[in-house]
Amino acid sequence: MTTTRTSDLRIPRQRAGSSRVDQVSVPRPKPTGPAITTGPRTLMVAATGGHLEQLFRFTSRFAPASGQVEWVTHDDPQSQSLLAHQKVHFIPYVPPRGWREILRTEPQALSILRQGRFDRVVSTGAGVAIPFVTTARMLGIPCHYIESAARADGPSLTGRVMQRTPGVNLYSQYSRWSDDRWSYRGSLFDSFRARPVAARAPRRVVVTLGTMRAYSFRRAVDRLIDILPAVLAPDAEVVWQVGATDPGGLAGDVRVSLANAELRALISSADLVIAHAGIGSALTALELGCRPVLLPRRAAHQEHVDDHQTLIARELDSRGLAISREADLVTADDLLAATAARVDLNQAPAPFSLRS
Repeated sequence: MTTTRTSDLRIPRQRAGSSRVDQVSVPRPKPTGPAITTGPRTLMVAATGGHLEQLFRFTSRFAPASGQVEWVTHDDPQSQSLLAHQKVHFIPYVPPRGWREILRTEPQALSILRQGRFDRVVSTGAGVAIPFVTTARMLGIPCHYIESAARADGPSLTGRVMQRTPGVNLYSQYSRWSDDRWSYRGSLFDSFRARPVAARAPRRVVVTLGTMRAYSFRRAVDRLIDILPAVLAPDAEVVWQVGATDPGGLAGDVRVSLANAELRALISSADLVIAHAGIGSALTALELGCRPVLLPRRAAHQEHVDDHQTLIARELDSRGLAISREADLVTADDLLAATAARVDLNQAPAPFSLRS
């Protein structure tokens, strides 16, 4: 990678780097690389987590296809793994609604944009989009903002800022709220379909609560400690990726974070995936064939800045691609039901046409 720095779950621990993980080959969409082509020189801008996962998946669908590509994101295990061999500009972390951090990023955005001589900027948010897109428009660079698939009912706060920024091309992943300003070019969810299989007691379980640095999800952990043992097969393995959540009371393989490649390898061999309803976690589970149990974070419990995760979970549940439950109400039956389906890709997704 080229970088620029400006109850009792007594589950046997699976050590990082074990042969089971290392030997799993997990294909994934290939983004446009940095090799020189005749396409437009493109700066891809996204916060880590679901925003980066979405932009990564979209890159190979863009029409016209990108030429040279550079990335702007935060530095963490996900971005280090996902963007290996890409040219990446790592910037300081911009938290949700971090207006002070957004302002501090503007000089770096100006420097990167001036030096890169880009033909276009494409972003999926979140707040990191604001300094780069607004500065790019001041420099006359065409900009494209794709609203998150998490936003099923309308634009996010970042999307509303983009809507007020002159000259930004805007895209919704839902036709029901697209209009003259917000174009619909397809959704990341359109390529998936569920098929029934026989339910079974899971032997390999992955619980992933995301990589957010400021928000705990202890409500989910407490509930899973109570109900998960009831559905596990003997000698089952459970991996917990907890992020900022206090891991107290958990036994087994407990991690703060996982490199993207290792998380994907674990999910690809899992019988059951339980996740916060972040778009990145949901997409990863679907892409690797799992129908996840999604537990939305709630602002009322100080688990996120708003309740947008309920929209993701509700949409995927309505498509039969996930089971959506409140974190403190999910049951053992819900966990077992999730094992009664697998997820397949429908077909190669259609091109995502960017406005000229």
